[in-house]
Amino acid sequence: MRKWITSVAFALAGTAMLGSQAHAEARTTLTVSSWSSPQHGVNTIVWPTYRKWIEEATDGRVTLEVVYDLAAPPAQMDAVYDGIADITWIFHGLTPGRFTMTKLPEFPYFESVPSEVAAAAYWRTHQEHLDQVGEHRGLKLLGLGMHGPGLIYTREPADSLDDLQDMRIRVGGGVMGDIIDGLGIRGVNLPPTEVYEAASQGVIDGILLNPEALRSFRVAEVAPHVLRVPGGMYRGSFSLIMNRSTWESLSPEDQEAIESVSGERLSRLFGYMMDIEDERGYEFGEEHDVTITEAPEEFVQAVRDVSADLEAEWQEQAEAEGVDGEAAMAMYERLINRLETDSGIHEATITP
Repeated sequence: MRKWITSVAFALAGTAMLGSQAHAEARTTLTVSSWSSPQHGVNTIVWPTYRKWIEEATDGRVTLEVVYDLAAPPAQMDAVYDGIADITWIFHGLTPGRFTMTKLPEFPYFESVPSEVAAAAYWRTHQEHLDQVGEHRGLKLLGLGMHGPGLIYTREPADSLDDLQDMRIRVGGGVMGDIIDGLGIRGVNLPPTEVYEAASQGVIDGILLNPEALRSFRVAEVAPHVLRVPGGMYRGSFSLIMNRSTWESLSPEDQEAIESVSGERLSRLFGYMMDIEDERGYEFGEEHDVTITEAPEEFVQAVRDVSADLEAEWQEQAEAEGVDGEAAMAMYERLINRLETDSGIHEATITP
């Protein structure tokens, strides 16, 4: 009898081990390519929180693993297309010629709007008007993101348009590049990961980026003079994307689960992270004696004039793509003035 009981016990234990092993083998790990430092909010807030949401939604069947330096910032979309990574985040301006409709939320609106609200408004407007163009074709669009107001950082004080005329200002494509060109300022295209070295070596005289760059990309150390336009010179547009084949390899159940924590919810999370990073950037700037000058009215008006021309041009491009550009812009502006921040996103974040 003892031998029989022992044999049954071993058999049950072996079955349990095999079941546990099979469960572990069934777990899907999606590789996330991230091109910023491990200390950046996208890596300390967005990906850890999104991983938690996915694990909870799929009952642990799907998880994420972040890997750094798989590709340079402009090559992130190709890395996902080619299957080097399953998921990444891209700045649309770094892929010139591919994205036009995504410029909509980048135009300056000359008012303070939390990035979380802007991202939510962007997602809804994109789904209603812009998605039909298919600029994310061949990819699974998981979410859209916005960063905070674009500021001009310079190595030497620059308080007017005349001061900037002879300077080389870093841009990253998209609306920011269009505005700099429209103002007659010389733009130099660089990803944000290269601005510290370029400014410290004198390759550029100034940088156009959002407040979080003061800390995340050490801009405060090399360009401590800030010229600020109300609401920002522009806002940055991002998307969070997945390899289409990877997406189709997931079960319908897991696809539905992942979609339940993506879309507007993920977009809000990205925007909320940027709001936090902007606050940290300003704090870092104060610690490094950064000076902030509010742009004079003539400079603001020059930005308004250039932006108005660019918006009209964008609407023409939208109409050519079969999009009601005027309705899309009206929807976005209406939403950024109506939507509120979502406290649920705040409670879900991992870092304070």
